[in-house]
Amino acid sequence: MSVRVKVCGITRVDDALTAVQLGAHAIGFVFWRKSARYISPRVAHKIITALPPFVSVVGVYVDPDPEWVEATCSAAGLSLLQFHGDEPPEFCSQFSLPYIKAVRFRIGVDLLQYAARYSSASALLLDTYVEGVPGGTGHTFNWSLIPQNLSLPLILSGGLHADNVSAAIKEVGPWAVDVSSGVEVAKGIKDADKIAAFMIGVRNGEGL
Repeated sequence: MSVRVKVCGITRVDDALTAVQLGAHAIGFVFWRKSARYISPRVAHKIITALPPFVSVVGVYVDPDPEWVEATCSAAGLSLLQFHGDEPPEFCSQFSLPYIKAVRFRIGVDLLQYAARYSSASALLLDTYVEGVPGGTGHTFNWSLIPQNLSLPLILSGGLHADNVSAAIKEVGPWAVDVSSGVEVAKGIKDADKIAAFMIGVRNGEGL
């Protein structure tokens, strides 16, 4: 199977359509109000209705109230949830949609134990730990520290861009990669040329 690509932090219809036309399999919308990439459920719904079929649409949250998750799912029309905070497995699995659990990786985090704890997740997303920042940092981490025998599919995130995604795929062999700042000209504003270059990097990493 080819490596899947999620372009996250989408705020504009044109950016979403460009990402999908260039080969993205999933689009991410940030529903954390403190993020510079925050989008309202109403605007997300407008973007989602413009997408062609068979594109996953992901809502990204940081320690949300369950009511907010339910409201955004209903208003936007999501297909997958992504939790970036300290949400326990019981919280993440209470909704009608499958979920991804993000891990802000740093030395001392036992990913095997984490995967076992979140066995109800569809995948683990590994991002870079930066104090006080739940995601979208634009920084990489030491990929060699990722164990090879994780019990869940792995989504690699954190500082990926056209110049390093090929090496990341070759070293880690993830199920999917997640990019946001690496294809932006400003927070929430994507660049078609950067997305195209990123997709070329993905294919090169796969050896295609």
